[in-house]
Amino acid sequence: QVQLVESGGGLVQAGGSLRLSCAASGRTFSNYAMGWFRQAPGKEREFVAAINWSGGSTEYTDSVKGRFTISRDKAKNTVYLQMNSLKPEDTAVYYCAADRSHSGLSSGYRRAGEYDYWGQGTQVTVSS
Repeated sequence: QVQLVESGGGLVQAGGSLRLSCAASGRTFSNYAMGWFRQAPGKEREFVAAINWSGGSTEYTDSVKGRFTISRDKAKNTVYLQMNSLKPEDTAVYYCAADRSHSGLSSGYRRAGEYDYWGQGTQVTVSS
């Protein structure tokens, strides 16, 4: 069993930065591919970024490329999402997720259903 706890959300002005953290428990976490998703009010949960087990492979949705960076620290069992140049449209609850079936990025890494474990979410609000 893996438990995920996100932190680092908050209120920031447009153009600002935040770093989200996702702390995981469970000894097999380091073997899992991980993802970040977000959900704005009235919208479906959408893919943001994903990273493979080693951190050597990453993917992003087009709207955050060049602004967000996903990374992981295996020693700390933590995955990060560095968010720069934030925009009001980035406002959402951000969730991290773990894919226990894949250490690499599967063909379905953009689908929420591909992931087995989820955190409780952290709110990010970007004011204009």
